[in-house]
Amino acid sequence: MARKRRKHRKLERSLPEMRPNAGGIDVGATEIFVAVPADRDTDSVRSFPTFTQDLHELADWLQQCRVDTVAMESTGVYWIPLFQILEARGIEVHLVNAQHVHHVPGRKSDVLDCQWLQYLHSVGLLRASFRPEHAVCEIRSLMRHRQNLVEMACVHVQHMHKSLDQMNLQIHHVISDITGVTGLAIVDAIVAGITNPKELAKLRDYRIKASEETVTKSLVGDYRREHIFTLKQSLTAYRYYQQLIADCDQEIQQRIESFHPKPDDSAGAAAAGLSDSTPTSSTFDLHSHLERIFGVDLTRIPGFECLRIQTIFSELGVDLLSKFETDERFCSWLNLCPKDGTSAGRRIRAPKIKTKNRVTQELRLAAQSLHHNRSYLGDYYRSQRARHGAVRAIKNTAHKLARILFHVVTTRQPYDETVFAKLEARNQKRRLHKLQSMANRGKKIEEAAEDFGENVLIVNGDEVPS
Repeated sequence: MARKRRKHRKLERSLPEMRPNAGGIDVGATEIFVAVPADRDTDSVRSFPTFTQDLHELADWLQQCRVDTVAMESTGVYWIPLFQILEARGIEVHLVNAQHVHHVPGRKSDVLDCQWLQYLHSVGLLRASFRPEHAVCEIRSLMRHRQNLVEMACVHVQHMHKSLDQMNLQIHHVISDITGVTGLAIVDAIVAGITNPKELAKLRDYRIKASEETVTKSLVGDYRREHIFTLKQSLTAYRYYQQLIADCDQEIQQRIESFHPKPDDSAGAAAAGLSDSTPTSSTFDLHSHLERIFGVDLTRIPGFECLRIQTIFSELGVDLLSKFETDERFCSWLNLCPKDGTSAGRRIRAPKIKTKNRVTQELRLAAQSLHHNRSYLGDYYRSQRARHGAVRAIKNTAHKLARILFHVVTTRQPYDETVFAKLEARNQKRRLHKLQSMANRGKKIEEAAEDFGENVLIVNGDEVPS
């Protein structure tokens, strides 16, 4: 297919180039614009369709122009095919946040997006977004797909609740989970045509707290055919998505079993641990596989359970040190640290930045789960909640969990609760010493007042007769 050419304005350069072989790519759904340095081709800006053959022609043209690094915005999922092709060709791809590009001042209105990206990338003003290694990206795609399946299954559970409400059946308010043993047994019986409340109540499991009489009363309603039909279809859809989730779990299990960290990222074979299985296999020991991958048992950190660690692994991988270098940068990437600035020597607080980072969400959930935890982190969460409220307490505790996670993963040292006990004892000793110093100072002031025979006041730290 013939490539389109468009007239463009030459961009005036005012900063020294740090990457002379840089290119810029503006990705769209049906067309991609690419800019290379002006001295590499008579037409430094070209457009390509998004067919696979054209993407390979795009990569060939970049190599002919001696471009070894390109920058592109993360536009939906349109960038993924081109990213993979360029990465396979050995071209370094910087996936940048569109918000960061728009915040750089000095752009002219008649300059194409790809030209502006190429210029910013060549002078070193763009920062690449974090992207884990290829094997981790595969697991990440499956985990995100699984989350979508879970959300769709929950939608059909809500449809089941709606059908029960329309028939004035209160069973889903009497038992805690309509998708449990008792709930599904009763729903199956209703779909099969049983409408006698006493017969339905006999399906109650002995572990249900509500009495059989209460369950019977909750099953008295108006059993209309149209509502039973919608209940049946919602139940069928729910079970269909449960089967899809089980199939997805099997695929994730195979990927985790075949994942092996790099030799310099692994701490050796993991010790045997507690078994935490996936919903589809009672023999799959997720705990041991995660310990093998990370080289350390992360479940020792309060608030961290296997499925949460699995989600964090699928988003981060195991090589955090080369990507973030310090725990401060890691927390900044998670948006768990304050965005403070200074103006005229005064500290000002920037507006809150909303984030959809899945690792941040998991850390917040882990922090919230520490409300009743009897540990140092649980005490820290409760003290922060009493002082600042629940919102700030969750963020502050999530920040502390992020720093602990970074140090445990990068150092391969297991989480040790006694470190915080020693720190708290040292802080307590320092506070006691401060109180003793204040008491001794007050005693000296009283002795001085007796010598003067009059009361003494303290003004700006000095003794002044009253």
